[in-house]
Amino acid sequence: MTPPTYVERVPTGSLYQAGASSWLFQDEKRPSNIGDTIKIDIAEQLSARSKVNTEAKRANSVAVKGPGGGGQNGFVKSLLNADASASGSDSFAGDGKTEHSSAFTGRLAAQVINVLPNGHLVVAGEKNMVFNGGASTLRFSGIVNPKDIQLGGIVSSRDVVDARLEQLGRGDVAEASSRTWIQRVLTNALSVW
Repeated sequence: MTPPTYVERVPTGSLYQAGASSWLFQDEKRPSNIGDTIKIDIAEQLSARSKVNTEAKRANSVAVKGPGGGGQNGFVKSLLNADASASGSDSFAGDGKTEHSSAFTGRLAAQVINVLPNGHLVVAGEKNMVFNGGASTLRFSGIVNPKDIQLGGIVSSRDVVDARLEQLGRGDVAEASSRTWIQRVLTNALSVW
């Protein structure tokens, strides 16, 4: 995430500001400059499915008939009249299925940290929540087209270009659900497979 740039406007003593939208004649000022705030309506859903079905069969058979022999007796005759047959079969069936589904909803206030030459806004925001000995941090950044901003300064996360959404957790629950570096080393060193 790029660090925010803070640029203060130079007071000119006039109501007119170069590059500013004519918000005096509008019902509501939409974010358009560095430092303006914007609300990001996060509504992300991801669903992926994969299914594989494989089946293979093979069957072989071999038969051998002895040549026989008219005048031989005993052991030689039994060898010459030997009939042999063999058969074999092989089959394989495999079936696999994978499904992944996730959803994330919420709203986060962000700030315009840069304005690109084409007028698009680079926004970034962070929210920290601490409760019951655990901390959760939500970060969002991306590029917003001013035309996608709705009334109230709200933009949907689906309309944000290069959107980056990150949620981090710290505390007892996060530590209990992850392994330490020594546990990872021992698991990798002592694993049989």
